[in-house]
Amino acid sequence: MTPPPTRLSHDQRLVLLALGAVAPGTIIALVLLWTGDHTPRTQWTLTITMLLIVIGFLASLRARVIMPLQTVANLLSALREGDFSIRARGSRRADPLHDLHAEVNALAEMLRGQRLDSLEATALLRKVMAELDVAVFTFDEKRRLQLVNQAGERLLGSSVERLLDRHAGELGFDQWLASDAPHIEALTFPGATGRWEIRHTPFRSRGLPHHLVVLTDVSKPLRDEERAAWQRLIRVIGHELNNSLAPIKSIAGSLGMLVQREPRPDDWETDLGRGLGVIAARAEALSRFMAAYARLARLPAPSPRPVHVATLVERIARLDTRLPVVVEPGPDLTIEVDADQLEQLLINLLKNAIDAATETAGSVRIGWSRLPGIIAPAIEIAIDDEGPGLSNTANLFVPFFTTKPGGSGIGLVLCRQIAEAHGGSLTLANRTDVRGCHAALRLPVGRPAAGADL
Repeated sequence: MTPPPTRLSHDQRLVLLALGAVAPGTIIALVLLWTGDHTPRTQWTLTITMLLIVIGFLASLRARVIMPLQTVANLLSALREGDFSIRARGSRRADPLHDLHAEVNALAEMLRGQRLDSLEATALLRKVMAELDVAVFTFDEKRRLQLVNQAGERLLGSSVERLLDRHAGELGFDQWLASDAPHIEALTFPGATGRWEIRHTPFRSRGLPHHLVVLTDVSKPLRDEERAAWQRLIRVIGHELNNSLAPIKSIAGSLGMLVQREPRPDDWETDLGRGLGVIAARAEALSRFMAAYARLARLPAPSPRPVHVATLVERIARLDTRLPVVVEPGPDLTIEVDADQLEQLLINLLKNAIDAATETAGSVRIGWSRLPGIIAPAIEIAIDDEGPGLSNTANLFVPFFTTKPGGSGIGLVLCRQIAEAHGGSLTLANRTDVRGCHAALRLPVGRPAAGADL
């Protein structure tokens, strides 16, 4: 196989062109020199002189054409590598080479300024992101984490070195990258638990699609609302105390005057008994009210131990015999919780669901599932009823607010306190598929086990 012909380089072509330019004259001069009547010494001297002149001019041509091109190439290579400190020098003004050097130097200065601006903007952006309370995450086109701020590190309970390049599915973000609509969810992370506003914005970097996810903790604004609710609670307590103590004081005063009268009326014993009965009834009502308040304010800290979820749910589903409860089996899990408190929580939720379903002759279902893709594994226990639904979702967790005749208004508040004491959350909402309510209890999962019994 014949090798392909070798192409001449740029400097070789220049040398050949220069030789072509001087070759005719040189050849004619040499022919005349060697065919004329000259001594050999003269012929050799002039021949060597002409060859030396030609070689010298060729070398000068290469130095003045090839070397400046190599200098410019080296300068452009330095710019490409990010070194903007090199400048071209040595050319004269009003010269094409000077113009070329000036343009390359101007390009280097412009790139240097742009790089400084970019570094300063990046440094400012990083400082701003570090000071933000919101968690910021950036994923590349392969949905792998490329950027996370300090709030995001605290939220996920891990360092940036361990988080970078992890897939969105591993972090539990995959579902959020599919939707651009902002929404609020109750979530449990290794570093925090609460309600979070989730915002996803797609963008492009270097022509490739990227994803920006921002998580904002909205628990504090909600807590501010709760603080206002507690202020209303104090007014409710004051009103209830006044409603009970005012008639007790009035009746006690009347009975005191009745006993002191001489002579007493014939029916004074009847009036005395009736007054004491009213005082006893109001005192009992006030005692029930204060007992409910004390129960709400003095919830003990949980004492965790292994609890088998299936055993707990199936037993609770059989406690209330008014309505059969459908149990939808889930994964075999054991969680570290206070069994008594969790049982009371589920009993309250299930009782509310049965009360609602009884009104409309509907059904009640309870089930559990593991939440996939979250770094801190969690379990969700869901209770669905086919009752009339929630008429006022804004006041669900306001203490002593109730829509039930004779209700205390502390059941759901206690349930949420129990859930949050275990590092979880409790949400109630109207169902979207049919009429009714959906209660979702989310708790962190301990170790999976096959048979830890209650």
